[in-house]
Amino acid sequence: MLSFEDKKLFIKEIKKIEKVEEVFEMKNYIQHGNTSTFDHCLLVSYFCFRIAKEKNMKVDYSSLIRGAFLHDFYLYDWHEKSITHRFHGFFHPAASLKNAKTYFKDINLIEENMILSHMWPLTFRKIPKCREAFLLCFVDKYLSLLETLRLNKNS
Repeated sequence: MLSFEDKKLFIKEIKKIEKVEEVFEMKNYIQHGNTSTFDHCLLVSYFCFRIAKEKNMKVDYSSLIRGAFLHDFYLYDWHEKSITHRFHGFFHPAASLKNAKTYFKDINLIEENMILSHMWPLTFRKIPKCREAFLLCFVDKYLSLLETLRLNKNS
């Protein structure tokens, strides 16, 4: 369970991200099932933070929150039939990092590695190099699986 101070830190970091209105465009795109990309990223960020706090991990908590939230900041509907979306799983980390660097001028190396490597091992050359990135890989895949199973359950 998160302490009051931990909750304040999480909310403070999310509010900084939400100052960039382009972030809200993620609400227009579905990630898996009925979950928007915005909601998916918010949940991934929350659970990364919560697990790190509960396990008392030595991580940069602000970078963990930001990198996890921005990991799918690609701003298109990957479900549409398009040549540009054909290999979405391989290429969206680079698109997300490009957007993150465009709208957030202070993306650090931890956040960059988190965003670029979150699809590992699919993107086998983009390896997680920090605890934050490894945690993001795990949490993102777990929540994506839950979202997908919920989609199939309702079909």
